[in-house]
Amino acid sequence: MKSEEITEKKVYKKLGYDSTEADEMVKSMNSALANYHVYYQKLRNYHWNVTGEDFFDLHEKFEELYDQAIIDIDDIAERIRVYGKKPMSLLKDYLKVSEIKETGTDLSSDEMLADILHDMEIMLGYFVDAVNESIEIGDLAGERMFNEMIKYFEKRHWMLTSFAMK
Repeated sequence: MKSEEITEKKVYKKLGYDSTEADEMVKSMNSALANYHVYYQKLRNYHWNVTGEDFFDLHEKFEELYDQAIIDIDDIAERIRVYGKKPMSLLKDYLKVSEIKETGTDLSSDEMLADILHDMEIMLGYFVDAVNESIEIGDLAGERMFNEMIKYFEKRHWMLTSFAMK
C-alpha cells in the first residue's frame, strides 16, 4: 500500500478530546438521546393508559420497549461521557430538541400503536445519523452500539407492524 493511501484511511482515535469531530458526534448522540427520552416517556404513558381488546398484548409490549429504552438511553449518555462531554439531561431541553412529541392519555390502542411505529421510524433515522457520524470519525464502539439499536428497532417495528395488521 502506498503511504498516501495509509494516511487517507480512517483510523481509531483516542476519545475524550475536544475537536470538531467529537462535537459533531456528541451533537448527533444528544439528538438521539432527546428523542429517545420522549419516546421512552410516551411508552410509559401508553403502558399505563392502554385499554381495549389489545390491552394485554400492548401493555406487555410497551413495557418491554421502555425497559430496553432505558438501557439504551444510559448507553448513549455514557458514550457522550466517553467523549469528555456532558449529555443533555433536562426534560425541557429534550422537549425542545426532540422531533418526537408528547401525546395525550386518551388515545385508542390502534392510535398508540400507529404512533409508536411512527416514532420508531424517527428513532431509526437518528440512529443511522449516529452510525454515519461514528464511521466518519472512526468510532468503532459507537458504530457498533448504534447498529445494535438499529437491529433491535427494525425487528420490533416489523413485529408491531405485523401485529397491527389484524
